[in-house]
Amino acid sequence: MTYVTTRHLATAAFIGTALFSTAAFAQRDPAYQAARAAGSVGEKMDGYLGIVGAATPDLRALVNNINIQRKAKYTQSAASGATVEQFAFTSGCNLIANTEPGEKYEAPDGGWKTRTAGAPVRDERCI
Repeated sequence: MTYVTTRHLATAAFIGTALFSTAAFAQRDPAYQAARAAGSVGEKMDGYLGIVGAATPDLRALVNNINIQRKAKYTQSAASGATVEQFAFTSGCNLIANTEPGEKYEAPDGGWKTRTAGAPVRDERCI
C-alpha cells in the first residue's frame, strides 16, 4: 500500500513539474494569452489545448505548437509507468482545475464551458 501511495505522489509531483514548464512557456507567448483571454482557446479533458469556435490559420498554428510541446512532455513523463493517454488525461484534469474565471474549458459532455467563480465541471475520474 505504501508503494502505491508513494508512486502516486511521485507521479503527481512529476505531472505538476511537466505542466508547470509547458504552462510557463505558453504564458510567455502574448498570442496565447490573448487567445485565452478572448475565449478563442480552452483546455480540453484530454490534456491538450482546443480551439473554441472559428479557427484562423494563426490560431491553429499557435494551438498546434503548444500541443506538440505538451505531447512531448507527456511522452517523456509517461516513461515512468503510465501511458501517454493516462498522463495527458490527468494533466487535462489539472489544467481544467487551474483555469481562471472567464476562461474556456471542455466539460465532460464534450461541450465548451466558461469558468465561473466556482469549481469547473470535470470528469468524474479526475481526483
